[in-house]
Amino acid sequence: MARYVEVTSFCLALLLGLFSSVLAAPTADDPCAAIAGQTFVVPAKALACLKSFPFNETLRQNVLQTVSRVFDFYTFEDFYLNSPPPFQESTANIRAELARINVTEYETDFDFNKDLYDFVTQLNDGHTRWLPSCYTAFQNILPAPITILEEDNAQSVFVAPNSVQLFSLIGSDFTDFFDSINFDWKRLAGAEVLEIQSINGSMISVLDYVDYIASTVSGNYLDHNVRVNSVFSSYRIVDTGFSQRVGDLAGPPMPTQDNLTFSLIVANGTDIETITVPYLAMFLSNPFSDRASFWANNCAANNATNGVDIKSQRILTDAIRRNGRPMPKASIIDIAPANAFDLPPQFQPTLPQVNSSAGVIKSYILPDNETGVMFVGSFEGDFVQFQTDTVSAMDAFKAAGVSRLLIDLTNNGGGFVCLGQFLHQFLAGSQIGYPGFQSSIRANTLAQKIVENDIALNVTQLFYSPVDWAFFNDTQFPETNNYINPSVPFEINGVSDPTSQRFHDTCTPFDVPIPETPPIPLKKLTSSVSNGNCASTCAMFSTLMNERHNTTIAVFGGKPGQNIEFKGMAGNQVLEWTDIDTEIKSANLKDDPLAPPDLIVNQFRHNWRTAWSFFDESKPIAYVSELPKLRFAYTKDTFANPQNLWIFACVSNIRVYRSIPDTEFSFHRLQREQSI
Repeated sequence: MARYVEVTSFCLALLLGLFSSVLAAPTADDPCAAIAGQTFVVPAKALACLKSFPFNETLRQNVLQTVSRVFDFYTFEDFYLNSPPPFQESTANIRAELARINVTEYETDFDFNKDLYDFVTQLNDGHTRWLPSCYTAFQNILPAPITILEEDNAQSVFVAPNSVQLFSLIGSDFTDFFDSINFDWKRLAGAEVLEIQSINGSMISVLDYVDYIASTVSGNYLDHNVRVNSVFSSYRIVDTGFSQRVGDLAGPPMPTQDNLTFSLIVANGTDIETITVPYLAMFLSNPFSDRASFWANNCAANNATNGVDIKSQRILTDAIRRNGRPMPKASIIDIAPANAFDLPPQFQPTLPQVNSSAGVIKSYILPDNETGVMFVGSFEGDFVQFQTDTVSAMDAFKAAGVSRLLIDLTNNGGGFVCLGQFLHQFLAGSQIGYPGFQSSIRANTLAQKIVENDIALNVTQLFYSPVDWAFFNDTQFPETNNYINPSVPFEINGVSDPTSQRFHDTCTPFDVPIPETPPIPLKKLTSSVSNGNCASTCAMFSTLMNERHNTTIAVFGGKPGQNIEFKGMAGNQVLEWTDIDTEIKSANLKDDPLAPPDLIVNQFRHNWRTAWSFFDESKPIAYVSELPKLRFAYTKDTFANPQNLWIFACVSNIRVYRSIPDTEFSFHRLQREQSI
C-alpha cells in the first residue's frame, strides 16, 4: 500500500506562503505575463506558462492523500480490478496506479497533475475525475472537427461539413490567427479524412487514431464506442441554447499539442493531400497578469474549495435543497467548456416550439402532426421549471392530437437524480410505483463513522443523513436508522467490499400532478434517440425505460461494425470534493486518521452511490451491457441538424414496426413521407 506523508494545516500554510513568495519574485522571462489578457494563443506559449510551476513534493502529498482517501468512498473501485465485458478496456488497479504516481519523478507541477489527470480520466467514469483547474485553464481548438458520415451506403470520416459556419461564430480573434499565418482552414470543410499522424510520427488510419483518442483523451464513458462518438463533433444543448461540440479530437483539454497532420481529399477534389493543421489554445478561466496571479486566481484553493461544518453554518451554501434536504445529482463534466460553441442558426430547428420555455427541454411537433419531440438537453437547470415544461409540452401534444413521442437525449450529461425519476414516472404513469432504482453506498470504516455520528449529532441536512432515504415501501428512514451498520456483504473480483443496506430515493411527491397512466402509449414512445453520450441521470432514465418498459431506443453514430451501448456511464450520484469534505467535518471526523486533508488546489469528485439493475440485482446498471434496438449512421443531413435527425428517426421507427420493405430509403424520401 502506498504511503503518503501527512501534511498538517500548519505545513500547508507555511508551504503556501513560501510558494507565493517564490512566485511573486519578478522574472525577466515570465511566460504567463507574456500571454496575459489574450483569449487565443499558440499552444506552446500556453504550455510554457503552465509548465513554469516547479514540481513540489508537499503539493503531491496533499493531492494524493486526498485522492487516495476519497477513493475509499468510490463505489466501483474493486470492479476495476477486472472490469467485466464489454468494458475490459477500463480495467485498472487504482491503488497500484496511485502508488506509481507517488514515486514518479516529475519536473513540473503540470507533469504531476497531467499524469494523475490522465490516469483518472482513463477510468472512463465521468463522475470520478481529478480536475486541476490550474491546468485545464487552456483548451486546444482545431479548426477541423471530424465526424463519421454515411454516403452512398458507406461510412467515412469527414471534417465537419459545417465547420466554416461553426468557427465563423467564434469571432475574428480566432480566425485572424489562421489568416496571419496564411492557413486556409475553410477549404478543409467536408474533406474526407483518410489518415492522421500518430504520436510516434507514422500515418495511421483515421479510425485507428479515433480509437486512440477515445482510449486516452475522452474518458467519461465505460463503453469504447460511446467514447468514439465523443471524439466526433455533434449537437447538444448547453444551458438552454443549441450548441455544437467540436469533439475530443478538435477540442482536447490542455495545450499539449501544436498541430495535427491529416491525409485527406478536400470536398469536390480527387487528389490526396497531406495537410498539417495548427491548434490554437483558448483561455477559459480567471484573468491573470503574470505567473503569480495565474496561480493565485486559477490554481490555489479558495473559500469554495473545501467543505464546511454545517452545524456551525446551518446551511450548505452550494447545495440546492428541496424540502429541507440536499438534492442528489448525477452528472458528468465536459472538462473543456469550450468544447461546444453555438450551433449555427441554419442548423437549428425551424419548427416552432410548442411552448415558450427557455429551459433545458425544447419541444416540437413534427410535420406529420402525429409525432411530438422533446429534446431533453440535461436534467439540470430550474428543478420546478423542468417539471412544468414537461407538463406544458405534453398538454400541447395532446391538444394537437399527437400520438407518438420521440425524446432526444443527445449529449445529455445528467443532472438532478429526482428529475430523471420524475420524467420516467410522468411518461409511465404513477401506476408504476417507485420510479427509481435500488441504491446503496460503500460501507467503508469512515462512512460507517459518519452515519453513526450524524445520528448522534442530529445532523439531518446531508447525504449520509438517514432521513434522505427510504425503505422499499417508500417510507422515509427515521433519523436514528443506521442503514450502514450492520453492512451488507458484497464481493467483487475476489475482494470483500461491503455496502450499506439498499434503499430508495425520496423524490416524491413531485411539484406537478403525475398522470396515473401514460399520457402517450409507451409502445409508441422512442425513449432515447442519442449518440450514446447520455450519462448519469440520463443513463438511469434510459435504463429505466428499457428495463421496465422495453421502449424503443435508437443510437446514431459510433464506429461501424462495433457494438455501442445506449447509455454512457450510469453512476447513481456524484459527490464533489466539497460535498464529501462537508460530510466529514459535520460529523466531527476531520481529525480521524482516515479523513483526507483540506485540498490546497482544486479538485476531485467521485461516484458515491450505486444503482442496481432490475435485470440482475447483483449488478450495478453501469456494468450491465444494454444495446439499442435501432442503430443508424449519421449523414450530412443529420449530424448537426436536430430537426432532420428527428424526422429520420421518426420515420425509420415507423418503418421498422410497419415492416416496410427494404427499398431505397434516403433522407429525402423520409422528408416526403413526413409530409404525407
